[in-house]
Amino acid sequence: MTRTKVAVIGSGNIGTDLMIKVMRTSKHLEMGAMVGIDPDSDGLARAKRFGFATTHEGVQGLVDLPGFDEIEIVFDATSAKAHQHNAALLQPLGKRMIDLTPAAIGPYVVPAVNIDDHLDAPNVNMVTCGGQATIPIVAAVSRVVPVAYAEIVASIASRSAGPGTRANIDEFTETTSAAIVEVGGAAAGKAIIILNPAEPPLIMRDTVFALVQAPDPAVHDEIRASVEKMVADVAAYVPGYRLKQQVQVTELPADQPVRTLVGETAGRPTHQVSVFLEVEGAAHYLPAYAGNLDIMTSAALQMAERIAASKAGS
Repeated sequence: MTRTKVAVIGSGNIGTDLMIKVMRTSKHLEMGAMVGIDPDSDGLARAKRFGFATTHEGVQGLVDLPGFDEIEIVFDATSAKAHQHNAALLQPLGKRMIDLTPAAIGPYVVPAVNIDDHLDAPNVNMVTCGGQATIPIVAAVSRVVPVAYAEIVASIASRSAGPGTRANIDEFTETTSAAIVEVGGAAAGKAIIILNPAEPPLIMRDTVFALVQAPDPAVHDEIRASVEKMVADVAAYVPGYRLKQQVQVTELPADQPVRTLVGETAGRPTHQVSVFLEVEGAAHYLPAYAGNLDIMTSAALQMAERIAASKAGS
């Protein structure tokens, strides 16, 4: 079987983990090149030892590599600002891009929800780690009953938040909030990220709150079943993804103010759905507590696999 050659831009933690995932777990992909800007980075050193083409001259260095024409898919694990530059250079050259930054130039993709919707897009955006962990849950609730408002809180170990994550906090909240609506199906959404400095570092935790109109107890059971199925779907490609406790559906007190969240024109929600998640990393390269990074690389790999498989089947 002919494999699709890929390149990874960004030789830091995320890019290096992605390279190792391609090597160890991919069915349809083959590493073609690792790209960085730091000649002394561990990611470039490992790529060289594995025998892959490397460059420390950024995206232009990738274009200048002898095997550049053979590369079909490029993962970008840099930063939102850098991705704008990289996409402007590579897309006109016919390279498919999978964006692991919050730049959101292309459509949002959360594999468990909409992996087949954008297989032909030249650039797809993997939202954020918090988005990958929580948007499937919002979508699961939305499949049962309309979600008037969804709020997610992603808590990650401070040690797993590199310079790219820290530089893109605003983009994280904006991109995740938008994708909660566009992919998750909520009428309105909000995203919060917490960098937890605890030592030893804690595994990624995510909380989802959704406001719905669901006075019928039978619907509550449907919501729980939908969420549990979605958790299983995500865990199929992120094995460390799991519920921390049973899904809670609680009645909203009549005097609880919600108009600032759902607006004056919407019907008043009757219940709050609360979902508590944990994401443990696979520890291919990153430590197990860095589930926030692992879920991003796993989601990006899943998307690339589907693109390559669809191409092979066409």
